[in-house]
Amino acid sequence: MPTHTTAEIIPPVLPPSRSAANGTTASLPGEMHDLMNGHLREEGLPEAHLPALPISRVLKGQKALVTGANSGIGQAVALALAHAGADVVVNYVSRPEAAEAVVREATRCGVNAYAHRANVAREDEVQGMFQTMIREFGTIDILVNNAGLQKDAPIDRMSLADWQFVLDVNLTGQFLCSREAIREFKRRGVREDVSCAAGKIICMSSVHEVIPWAGHVNYAASKGGVMLMMKSIAQEVAPHRIRVNSVCPGAVRTPINMEAWGTPEAYRELMKLIPYKRIGEPNDIGRAAVWLASDDSDYIHGASIFVDGGMTLYPGFETGG
Repeated sequence: MPTHTTAEIIPPVLPPSRSAANGTTASLPGEMHDLMNGHLREEGLPEAHLPALPISRVLKGQKALVTGANSGIGQAVALALAHAGADVVVNYVSRPEAAEAVVREATRCGVNAYAHRANVAREDEVQGMFQTMIREFGTIDILVNNAGLQKDAPIDRMSLADWQFVLDVNLTGQFLCSREAIREFKRRGVREDVSCAAGKIICMSSVHEVIPWAGHVNYAASKGGVMLMMKSIAQEVAPHRIRVNSVCPGAVRTPINMEAWGTPEAYRELMKLIPYKRIGEPNDIGRAAVWLASDDSDYIHGASIFVDGGMTLYPGFETGG
């Protein structure tokens, strides 16, 4: 079996709050629970609790590819799809041991999974990845374009190389993978016993497809590009029964952004941007991806689904501006 990675560089996701056995949500560690709820108690607001819902096997028999799936949000999405019954290809570009750990966890759900190393910014590697998947699994039903990265700098100190690197992975990578998936979806057509749609593409975008982000011009530009790329593809392929949507995460608790939430002071500052008053968990994104990949969302097409606790609701105006 192949061993794949994409340009995803996020470290391993924190200990999952979802049980691998049944997809239900367990309690957060005591330290994180106190961090999440301490300021709410001080402000007399209800405590935050995570959902405790099992993931139904609504994707049984489907074949999924998740790019950048060896850590963070990609890992959570790959495991959520596995819990829902899909066979999964775990794409990665570095840290093969982390990818293999995701594969082992996915197979505990009773599905087939393997890891495949490929840089999504490289056309030949993307084409090879799809050829291998079709050889191993027969086809593809679900593509989750998750691989992404940041190379931050003020605009006057940002190098052309760092600008191009982020665009190549975050935007061109999604184009290359979407193109290959659509070729297979159109070749194969609808399998009515599997899904109403010939295929589903989920583009991982960000709240920064609409919220400007100073100091992160390349990243914000890439996500704004993902938005219109997704919508343009959706418009084009809809007659072929191919659904295309985006998930737009807000602040999600992963090790790479621990500075934003890791202390009570940092967490309080972050909550000023989130009306729902809790940080997102990778599994919040996983559940959204399962829904968008399932026939439960069959009439959802060309939509950006913001999973952000209300971050895009201009929280600075919640008390009148």
